[in-house]
Amino acid sequence: MKRTNTFAVRPLTDDDEQVLRGLLDASAALWNEINFQRLMRYNDEDGFEGDVWDANTGILEGKYKAVLGASTAQTVRRANTEAWRSFFGSKKAYHDESNTSVAEHPEPPGFRGNKDDGRLLKGVVRKDAYTVEWGDRSRLEMVVGEQLRDRHNSPKSRLRLEIVGEPSWPDYEDQGRLELWYDETDSTFRASQPVTVSSGSRDTPLADEKAALDIGANNLVACTTTTGEQFLYEGRKLFDRFRETTREIARLQAKLEDGRYSSKRIRRLYRNRTRRRDHAQEALCRDLLERLYDEGVDTVYIGGLTDILETHWSVETNAKTHNFWAFKQFTERLTCTAEEYGISVEVRSEAWTSQECPQCSSTDRTTRHQDTLTCPCGFEGHADLTASETFLRRHAEQAQAVRPMARPMRFKWDDHTWSGIPHPHERPNEQRTDPSTVYGDGNVASGES
Repeated sequence: MKRTNTFAVRPLTDDDEQVLRGLLDASAALWNEINFQRLMRYNDEDGFEGDVWDANTGILEGKYKAVLGASTAQTVRRANTEAWRSFFGSKKAYHDESNTSVAEHPEPPGFRGNKDDGRLLKGVVRKDAYTVEWGDRSRLEMVVGEQLRDRHNSPKSRLRLEIVGEPSWPDYEDQGRLELWYDETDSTFRASQPVTVSSGSRDTPLADEKAALDIGANNLVACTTTTGEQFLYEGRKLFDRFRETTREIARLQAKLEDGRYSSKRIRRLYRNRTRRRDHAQEALCRDLLERLYDEGVDTVYIGGLTDILETHWSVETNAKTHNFWAFKQFTERLTCTAEEYGISVEVRSEAWTSQECPQCSSTDRTTRHQDTLTCPCGFEGHADLTASETFLRRHAEQAQAVRPMARPMRFKWDDHTWSGIPHPHERPNEQRTDPSTVYGDGNVASGES
């Protein structure tokens, strides 16, 4: 299984910090130069002939080899190549009507700032050009170019950094390319180490139950299982903070001088917004999958984002859903975490499940107001929970065997966790939703879903 150790690193001396900054700055500069050559060819600019792969990256590698080292310069070029290949793959998927994984036209790889406005300090190190030792004094050692070797005191011309914190996956079988960057938000150097680990220690689920997820705008996830359990993860607070930060970014961008597109404060806001979202999503995946594992679920169905954007009634809701969710990233996170529990994740169409009445199957007579779905046939219920149940019955093989629904469980986010310290009956942030609010007046969580 592929996993990632993410940790902070700390230079041992001021000289070591300057060496690390020089390494990351040169990596970002090399990325920018390679990316510029390829972008100009992609845009068919005058003076740049051929396609993106015709750029003479060898000359650029040689320009930075003395600072980065030959292996690291080569790895930066390969990372940029992978980014361009991923872009072309996403572009192809976007134009494929049968593929719902890409909802917006993808953009070519971007630049990592510039020298005047501030460069994003970010770099990569080849898998065989660094070593990590875990223990009481965990440390990271990596190769640097000859121009930087005399500016630090690490042995064997390798820069040595102290690792802060414990790894999530210390017992790995193989390591991948290391990524390093400077986090301006908390003035910390961070590293990301992809690793390969053996199969998860957990047994596979004890049953073959299924679950379906409905993704919403203010209720992040509504889940229904074939065992009759329903879970609702509210997201209004997260969405409001995401929207406030987005508005502040737009306000600051409007004040920039002509020719400038960003600033240190804007980049910090972007990073804070992303980190808050990713933290909440990671915690949501972990909390939900733990519960599904206990229910014996072995397969989770998740709707394609394209269906959500096509069927939602509000332009604002669509923008919030797409921008906040980063659907492909969330699906990858869910899939990665599910592997640990022996649970598979399948993307299926959920078109019109949010409008379909579970009693008469009508989609054109139903009315959706905030969290409530009503139908002239007499049905009234929570729109998102109803959608997840309809989605489940549509795709689960044993759909007819879906057990009667229990009282749904509702979760709120407190910036740290979706559920607090266990309580004899309920967790502090875990509430059994009153059935009258789920299939009655729809006051479980206000706002569109």
